[in-house]
Amino acid sequence: MTAIELQLLERLKQLPPARVAEVVDYVEFLASREERKLAAARLGDQLARLDALNLPAVSDEEVEAEVQASRQARRNEGIAGA
Repeated sequence: MTAIELQLLERLKQLPPARVAEVVDYVEFLASREERKLAAARLGDQLARLDALNLPAVSDEEVEAEVQASRQARRNEGIAGA
């Protein structure tokens, strides 16, 4: 364990339980912010790779056809599972 970790643990031991709960909440907030930052970076990388493929744009009609096909497939699964 590093010196800073030991120092933090000692300081945490001095806090009342309500304050420790606040620290935990804050640490969770910081961790989730880092996770979102990494996810955004991965998404940006994937979008750049997709853009590099130079694929033609998808038309509104193609999108609508995919949506309708997906909805129909879900309906069919519901009927088959009943």
